[in-house]
Amino acid sequence: MAPSLLIQGRTFLKRVWQLAKPYWQSEEKLRAWSLLVAIVSISLFIVYLSVVLNDWNRQFFNAIQEKDSQAFFSLLVRFCGIAAVFILVAVVRVYLRQMLEMRWRIWLTRQYLGEWLGNQVYYRLEQDARGTDNPDQRIADDLRSFTSTTLALTLDLLQQVVTLVSFVVILWNVSGAIEFEWAGRQWVIPGYMVWAALLYAIVGSVFVYHVGRPLIGLNFRQERYEADLRFSLVRMREHAEGIALYRGERAERANLEERVEGIRTNWWHIMRATMRLNFLTNGYSQIAVVFPYFVAAPRYFSGAIQLGTLTQIADAFGTVQSSMSWFVQSYSSLASWKASVDRLLTFHHALVSANDEAQNAPPIKHSAGTTRVLSANDLQLALPNGRSLLTQATLRVEPGERVLIQGPSGSGKSTIFRAIAGIWSYGKGEITIPANARVMFLPQKPYLPIGTLRAAVAYPAEAHTIEPAEIEVALRAVGMELFVDRLDESRNWSMTLSGGEQQKVAIARALLAKPDWLFLDEATASLDEPTEARLYQLMNEQLPGTALISIAHRSQVAAYHQRRVELSQGRLMTA
Repeated sequence: MAPSLLIQGRTFLKRVWQLAKPYWQSEEKLRAWSLLVAIVSISLFIVYLSVVLNDWNRQFFNAIQEKDSQAFFSLLVRFCGIAAVFILVAVVRVYLRQMLEMRWRIWLTRQYLGEWLGNQVYYRLEQDARGTDNPDQRIADDLRSFTSTTLALTLDLLQQVVTLVSFVVILWNVSGAIEFEWAGRQWVIPGYMVWAALLYAIVGSVFVYHVGRPLIGLNFRQERYEADLRFSLVRMREHAEGIALYRGERAERANLEERVEGIRTNWWHIMRATMRLNFLTNGYSQIAVVFPYFVAAPRYFSGAIQLGTLTQIADAFGTVQSSMSWFVQSYSSLASWKASVDRLLTFHHALVSANDEAQNAPPIKHSAGTTRVLSANDLQLALPNGRSLLTQATLRVEPGERVLIQGPSGSGKSTIFRAIAGIWSYGKGEITIPANARVMFLPQKPYLPIGTLRAAVAYPAEAHTIEPAEIEVALRAVGMELFVDRLDESRNWSMTLSGGEQQKVAIARALLAKPDWLFLDEATASLDEPTEARLYQLMNEQLPGTALISIAHRSQVAAYHQRRVELSQGRLMTA
């Protein structure tokens, strides 16, 4: 079992290094390594101060035993100097560690955001979760926990190792040898307090590992339950109006109560596991206070050592035992850290897998055409569960052409748009879009970022790249003149504007962007028929060179298109 645990531990640490390595080899490596060297140097200096204090402890109590007042007060003054230096370097070490922690976290967050947003991976993960949940929590919380806890545990372990080496020498020298007779023989154990500390630490570590091991899985699940509740609350805010109209409070409460119950049940398990672990670790720590006195007492009462030496032995034993017991003392932190690392590892694997799929020969081939025609050849589309939507379809759209795609709900019309956009990977065939063509898609429910209305109208372009007058003209053109004075008002516009108003904002975006190819997926479905007709007429007038491909159910929309394509029984047919 032990070799198996060692192999698992070595494999896990290699995977952790794969998460950490990019930062330490990045463009920030010089600053990162400089900070790390400074922190390690300060940590080593603190160990040196601990050695000095240990020797001071011996001299101080010997002065008390000998009633040497001059040495007593001199040692008190010396202590004040040592303590002042100790406080200064301890504060500086924490400050530098926090600086390194934040720089590492920000760098990692930017890297993960780039991987998550690149190649529409965020969308692909929603289509196929790949064992990941709540990517927002993994980027925001797990990365924070990974950087802070990794630094804390690594630096603490390093300091404990150096402390152990330093104080083992002291403890070996001051504890001396113990002699006893057993089984008719005279036994001599040199540096016996070192062996006592080692035995004490080993026994404690074995018990803590077996008692605390369940905490790793429990902490992993707790993070997921907490994130699920947070996501449900955010989703409820986003859909507040729909829930209110449905009078869905009871159903929402039942869903939220279920999430809360998952948190409560798992937390109860964590409490019981933590209680067992705390009983063990607190008992272990309390016994460690008197254990060195108990073991060293025979030599003191025999007159072999003085009181100062006894206290020095106890202090050195406590330090050695504490260093050897790093695993015992840090187990709760290690359990939480491993849970966060496991979540990051699965998320990282999902990001890499999704990026590879997007870059390496996707089933639906996209190419830049040498002609000005947009085409789809032998296009076959399916759902993630394998159900076929479209078989061997062909679509060809000329520049400036107006094409209407119609068909029963659920037949796969929107999926054709997703495939053309390059975000749908379930299927095969070839889609050719003219090189350097500007393409824009308007979904039925537009996305409005939180911020100013000006930024929402300009999206996905940045507001400062568009002349303010152009944005005002576009808003007035789509019938949103009442909002012109509110362009610089910042709020959650998706909760402020009606569905129809949001679709008007999307049309205004298209007027500003003037794309070569404009795809509208029920992009006017929330508008009344006269307004819908006026907006289609407006697009025909202001975007004469734009190819317009629409999905719509209303028959009046056909009047603004030159050709109608019917999707029925998995095939595209010109009507």
